[in-house]
Amino acid sequence: MSVIVRDSGFISEDYNGDWIDLPSDTAPETLAQYGNAAAIRIDFPSFADGRGFTLARLLRQAGFQGRLRAKGHVIADQYAMARRSGFDEVEISDDLATRQPEAQWLARADWRAHDYQSRLRAGV
Repeated sequence: MSVIVRDSGFISEDYNGDWIDLPSDTAPETLAQYGNAAAIRIDFPSFADGRGFTLARLLRQAGFQGRLRAKGHVIADQYAMARRSGFDEVEISDDLATRQPEAQWLARADWRAHDYQSRLRAGV
């Protein structure tokens, strides 16, 4: 089983459509073919593998408007980065949800706050 994480906390699966599953090593130049997809899930095989964040950003910059989910080994400390790069939600294992309970994810749910880039721009 798995847990879906959104800004409001842990939720149950609420999407019944088909997913396009992309591995983290998907070649960026192939992303254009997914522009009209309804829902894309990008795999995170390790919390240290940040390629999924790049893929999400590139999809959003190319105009992707569908549902975008990070799936796998994303930790609570990475939630704000996931949201800023374009993900709508994160799917984690029940085991990870036990180790990092909902309160840890909610502590990072205000992903628009505490953005170092905004602070830098404000200081200029």
